[in-house]
Amino acid sequence: MQGESVTKCSWCVDGNLLEAYHDNEWGVPCHDDAALFEYLMLECMSCGLSWKLMLVKRDIFRTCFAGFDVKRVAAFVADDVDRILQTPGMIRSRRKVEAVVGNARCFIKIQQEYGSFDAYLWAFTGGKTLVYKRHLEGQWLTRNELSDRVAADLRARGFKFLGSTLVYSFLQGVGLVNDHDVSCPQFALLGGDVVDA
Repeated sequence: MQGESVTKCSWCVDGNLLEAYHDNEWGVPCHDDAALFEYLMLECMSCGLSWKLMLVKRDIFRTCFAGFDVKRVAAFVADDVDRILQTPGMIRSRRKVEAVVGNARCFIKIQQEYGSFDAYLWAFTGGKTLVYKRHLEGQWLTRNELSDRVAADLRARGFKFLGSTLVYSFLQGVGLVNDHDVSCPQFALLGGDVVDA
């Protein structure tokens, strides 16, 4: 319906992968560790690339990384990295693939410490979805104090390829931050607590 689509976030209206991702996933609060690992590793792989490319290659990533089964990925060895890099259509960055394997091990350590990655992550916002006043005033953020804190903590725990900008994108994607356009139906649907930061 044309009248509905023009009110959606302008970045997503492609009638294809981006729009389906926006309508069904982006900004929906996620509390499933398996899904959180996948989203976080997609951000890791996206460093320097577009998110649309991540969606295009998502099935390839799932094949290469055992369906993003964190325990299986954490057990990968050098031969697995070589196999992944030879997969048709795969992004051929050894450093990124090795980072995903290392990040899986770090992810598991957080699960062991907090009981789940979900508990660890959502503690940063007290379990709430946040809406920033600056966003309501028309500013589009790409990083902020929250993403700086989360990224710094992940880095201290050994995670790679997850700077503050990518972490902010992750926080938007999994619903800790509601950055849908105010005119987008998803903005009101998902809601959140308005904060100054």
